[in-house]
Amino acid sequence: MFGFLLPKGLKKRKVRFDFEEEIELHESFLDALAQEKEKELGISEKKFEKPLPRRILKLFLFFILLFQLFFFFKAFQLQVIDREKYLALAQKNKFTFRQITAKRGVIYDSGGKQLVYNKASFDLFLQKDLFLKAGEKRGELLKEVASILDIQPERLKEKIDQSPDPEVLLYQNLPHQALILLKAQIDELPGFEIKENIIREYKDGPLFAHIIGYTGRINSQELKKEPESYNMFDWVGRSGLEKSYEKILRKNPGKLQIERDAKGNIISQRIISPPRSGESLVLWLDSGLQEKLTQELEAILNKFNVEKAAALAMDPRTGGVLALVSLPSYDNNLFQKGGNKKELKDLLSDPRQPLLDRVISGRYLTGSTIKPLIASAALEERIISYKKKINCKGKIIIPNPWHPDLPTIKNDWTVHGPTDLRKAIAESCNVYFYTIGGGFENQEGLGLERIKRYLGLFGWEDTTGIDIPGEVPGFVPDRQWKKKVLKENWVDGDTYNLAIGQGFLGITPLEVADAFSAIANGGKLLRPHLVKAVVDENKNIIESFGPELLRQNFIDPKNLEIVRQGMRWAVTGENSPKASAVLLNSLPVAAAAKTGTAELGNGYYNLWVTVFAPYENPEIVLTIVIEKIKGLQSATLPVAKEVLDWYFTRQ
Repeated sequence: MFGFLLPKGLKKRKVRFDFEEEIELHESFLDALAQEKEKELGISEKKFEKPLPRRILKLFLFFILLFQLFFFFKAFQLQVIDREKYLALAQKNKFTFRQITAKRGVIYDSGGKQLVYNKASFDLFLQKDLFLKAGEKRGELLKEVASILDIQPERLKEKIDQSPDPEVLLYQNLPHQALILLKAQIDELPGFEIKENIIREYKDGPLFAHIIGYTGRINSQELKKEPESYNMFDWVGRSGLEKSYEKILRKNPGKLQIERDAKGNIISQRIISPPRSGESLVLWLDSGLQEKLTQELEAILNKFNVEKAAALAMDPRTGGVLALVSLPSYDNNLFQKGGNKKELKDLLSDPRQPLLDRVISGRYLTGSTIKPLIASAALEERIISYKKKINCKGKIIIPNPWHPDLPTIKNDWTVHGPTDLRKAIAESCNVYFYTIGGGFENQEGLGLERIKRYLGLFGWEDTTGIDIPGEVPGFVPDRQWKKKVLKENWVDGDTYNLAIGQGFLGITPLEVADAFSAIANGGKLLRPHLVKAVVDENKNIIESFGPELLRQNFIDPKNLEIVRQGMRWAVTGENSPKASAVLLNSLPVAAAAKTGTAELGNGYYNLWVTVFAPYENPEIVLTIVIEKIKGLQSATLPVAKEVLDWYFTRQ
């Protein structure tokens, strides 16, 4: 038994502790207190222990069940219904995918000489999300990186703030010293990343610029069309072969999977698909001929103090372009990463328009270059026999029916005397072609409509479809055009002018060369093209390109042979004492030629020559035009002579 004091007011009571009945001491004590409280207050504790109504209990249980069902279905949705969605999001947070740089296809000339190279370039990028985690240190990081790049931190901050993309290109084509310093510290620069890229290096850039072209940054529309082939920082062809063969040259990037932890650190990397290089191009181009033609043209331009010229050499058997020169040229390396902005600005604003490919986009008056085509049409239409002679007295006087005292007088460059068709071609007799073009006295002329139709058959009103972009179609005027544009009627004098390549005509050097190729090869108008074959990185042929016929048999081969003879006489002087191209008679092979002098006014001329050789089995057609030379001087013939002499003696 234990004894202890009770609170005041409570009677002593004997308490027996029976441990077998498991009655606790505090229970007995509390019962005593409760009894005293009931006597003092007159309230029974039992009144506070009434059970809750069954309705409330049911409602309470209902809400518990509702919450349990909600959590059950939410768990079911997350784990079963939307499992793939959230799994993908989790994987996305854990894994990132990046393209692996592949090499763009290169370009070779016909002899296998490589003209375009791929060069490694390193660019600095910033991952915004990782950079933002740096917090207050961001300013210090920008200062440190800017110091390495030797630029102002504000420039970097401006690029970051202006870019809406999660990845920002901060600097292209890192200088060697900056690359070394950044690589050494890159782990301490959160968010900054160095990526290797490939840029183009054009060997002898200005020599081949108009042929090869250049690459430029991809735009959003292009990226949207082919997101699997490009990324937002890729470069694509913008001109020349780089553009027209973009789908063949372009790289086929691989895919790299990168696993990161929550802090952005790389845990692992795995190649999902390996990269594949683009295919390469083999051209018909003879780079030696290209260089020689450029050198000779530049020398003659310097001699006559002029700046613009165009020349094209092609194989009349295949349509393959052997050389294409447009002067002035430009350095296509300027358009690659890190290009000098001032030089680029000067290039784009140059009034000489060096970016213009004059061979395919320059329209010119052809002058007497047109005469072999007019002769072909006259023979085909049988309006004159090639043996018939027209007496050239140095001019033609065309009566004016409305004003007999004001006849139209068309002068020749000299008096040719009795002249047949072959002599007319050889000596470039204007009177002869005035007569068969517009008609005179008893001799029927072709007239405007037939001249226009035959020039169209020779390809002078359509693009040839050469495989580089930028070609424009030639222009042959007609009555409707003159009425609409000049508000004037077509008159006979316009037809006479057209018959000798004057007036409103505008033809590209490419179209001239292609038309003369048809004369050289016996009547096949071929599509000119630069690419001979597509090859893989081991130079195995994937695809080859042969001659592509545009048109044939539009002129009887017998008639073309007579025209060819006239062009041959222009070189040999046979039956033509005033032959226009005798300078070429000293070439190591027999050649045929036609010169042209297009009068521009104020004593200025565009000078032309087109030559094909060897005469019996032509393998090259060479067309040259030099713009705006003062006075009647020999400029194109010396270039043709030097180039062809080198070409055939080299072989």
